[in-house]
Amino acid sequence: MRFVTYGSDDGDRAGVLNGELVHALPPGTTLLRLLGPELRQAGERALAEPDEVVALADVRLKAPIPRPPSIRDCLCFLDHMRGCLKATGASGVLEPTWYQIPAFYFANPATVVGPHDDVPISPGSAWFDFELEIGAVIGAAGRDLTPEQAVEHIAGYTLMCDWSARDLQGLESQLKIGQAKGKDGATTLGPWLVTPDELPFGPDGRLALHVRAEVNGALVGQGNTDAMDWSFGEVVSYASRGVELQPGDVFGSGTVPGCCLIEHLDFGDLAAFQGWLKDGDVVRLSAEGLGEVRQTVRASAAPHPLAPRADPAAVVRPPRRNPARSAAPYTRGLHQVGAGVWAWLLPDGGYGRSNAGLVAGDGASLLVDTLYDLPLTAEMLSGMRPITDPHPLSHAVLTHANGDHTHGGQLLPGSVRVVAAEGTAHEMRTEMAPELTTALQVMDLGPVLTPYLRDRFGGFDFGGIRLREPDHTFDRQLTLDVGGREVRLLNLGPAHTEADTVVHVPDAGVLFAGDLLFVGCTPIVWSGPIANWIAACDTMIGLDAPTVVPGHGPVTDPAGIRAVRDYLAHVVEQADAALAKGLDLREAMFAVDLAEYAGWLDAERVVVNVYQRYREIHPGQPEIDRFALFALMAEWQATRS
Repeated sequence: MRFVTYGSDDGDRAGVLNGELVHALPPGTTLLRLLGPELRQAGERALAEPDEVVALADVRLKAPIPRPPSIRDCLCFLDHMRGCLKATGASGVLEPTWYQIPAFYFANPATVVGPHDDVPISPGSAWFDFELEIGAVIGAAGRDLTPEQAVEHIAGYTLMCDWSARDLQGLESQLKIGQAKGKDGATTLGPWLVTPDELPFGPDGRLALHVRAEVNGALVGQGNTDAMDWSFGEVVSYASRGVELQPGDVFGSGTVPGCCLIEHLDFGDLAAFQGWLKDGDVVRLSAEGLGEVRQTVRASAAPHPLAPRADPAAVVRPPRRNPARSAAPYTRGLHQVGAGVWAWLLPDGGYGRSNAGLVAGDGASLLVDTLYDLPLTAEMLSGMRPITDPHPLSHAVLTHANGDHTHGGQLLPGSVRVVAAEGTAHEMRTEMAPELTTALQVMDLGPVLTPYLRDRFGGFDFGGIRLREPDHTFDRQLTLDVGGREVRLLNLGPAHTEADTVVHVPDAGVLFAGDLLFVGCTPIVWSGPIANWIAACDTMIGLDAPTVVPGHGPVTDPAGIRAVRDYLAHVVEQADAALAKGLDLREAMFAVDLAEYAGWLDAERVVVNVYQRYREIHPGQPEIDRFALFALMAEWQATRS
């Protein structure tokens, strides 16, 4: 039999499914109360003499047991755990304990949702995931059960989804006391509770169902439940040791391997990952004999912040301060830097603390770059409204593909024409999903790299970002008309990235240099060649713009461009000298003399710059991935602090 709970004007009703019709039990009857020997008899009475008959299509299904006494989520499929370990960079080899006892944790019965209910993203999470599971519902109380007895205590099975905030889960796992906010956001049960006699079992007694998981109609994973390493009988038996199980207690099977997002994450190929769940995504889970659940993911309000406690073991570092001279007040917010031209500044110019710009013409305006996350971009767009209300945004130029200049694009009005170099558009299409940057905030990457990354990236919110790709691309140069004003775009890359665009406003004498210019903070050569960046500096100087807005740091003039040019030349000189001495790459990185550039913020970026120079000289130099480069920067910084 298939039992359901549905909403009605008189409250929740229970019933038995007969084809596409629900045969209702008497008002006030709940499945929880009927579990046990009475369940089948009550179902037969409802089929023969229903209190009412309603079409399945006309009712709103609830979870069959809307508030279970308890939910134990087990891990019956060890391949799921192996996949999770591999996804986070581990070997996938399980500790021996996994083979000795079945694992489970207690989920939150108060957050059970029905099979078609919207599911809120856990507040503060950028890595929201689903897990397709099978739930076994206990029908009779029992204690100290054998695996054989435990199976007899199961009243039926239902589809189950364990909604998981992977970033919160990863952070909380470092406390080593179990699951918390990463797992208690929601648990789906439904659409119905199916008695065991209607389901197929394998010769070893394991439930044998084919399951399938989709997001927005695209297959994520599928599998079979008889691949369980630990059977339901075994996990229920284990849980009953010294404990009285109650009718309605739910046991989740754990994720059928492949039927979640995290197992498809590969830090070696982040561009291939389809991304975590976002507002509006539709998740469809189905299982042979158990039906399907179809739910829409919805955004949640931001969590109320909590101030961290003081760490008595932490090394107290002096406040970061950008040492560069500023041609305009270097404070957060909007500053006019020319006639009808403004810069939005975000001190101190370190990672993610980037600048943007605004050029206003007659009844139109152009935005230069967005910011690293949605809250920062929303603050900026609000701060620009005194200009953009009378001169609405018509264009937005993305100077390059890095997230601190592109992540806020979805907040732009649909009428805005987003423009970028073709190389920028290509990188945006092939780089990792924006929310994966959360890894820099939550992953435990060791005693040196973890605090370094959290210090540099901890203040941003990468949740809910959907990259807005350019509407129009160009190759080397493009001239735009913005309310009667000429704005010139020049792609001077590759240098910092695959393509690096500067925005020149000739009639105002202002140049927005993007990340071809860091002022008071250290440039980083993600792409190169360095010679091309030096040539780009010469081109920018040749534009003879008296006011220059860098991608990071305070407003400057051509002297600021010359300083970056000289820094890059110094790196080349240092790297070439190290190579001539026979130093290997690591030795060259750690022996570099930064001279007058040692006081620039984030001086450890010289590690990446030396690496790029060595690769230019010897193209066969082994490639180092971004995480490994960050580890080297963290180590370099630790040796100099």
